[in-house]
Amino acid sequence: MCKHILNAQVSIRAPCCKKWFDCSECHAEAETHRLAKTTEMAFMCKKCKKAFRKDMANYEESDEFCPHCDNHYVIEAKTPLAVVGVEGEDARVDNRMLKDERVKQTKNRSIFAQDGIEDRIG
Repeated sequence: MCKHILNAQVSIRAPCCKKWFDCSECHAEAETHRLAKTTEMAFMCKKCKKAFRKDMANYEESDEFCPHCDNHYVIEAKTPLAVVGVEGEDARVDNRMLKDERVKQTKNRSIFAQDGIEDRIG
């Protein structure tokens, strides 16, 4: 499963090392050499699990579909986005870090509070 492209429809076979990868970035992370360029690419459809070849020099719009199951594999890639969140335990189990806006918050009273001190001193 590719962590760079979330909706990858095919795997590519690297012509340099003859291994299957979900994207070129996966190849760059796993191997020490660069991905070799070629005009004929080998793909494996993730829907029907069958391999096929495409000539990239004569690539047409009809070549965007798997020849076995007609899965449209040339689609806009969905990449993971950085998310800022609260680190902690599951909020469903321990919700002490969450503030409920519906409940009126009580103000903590203390003998050391500085608000309204000039009225009390005289």
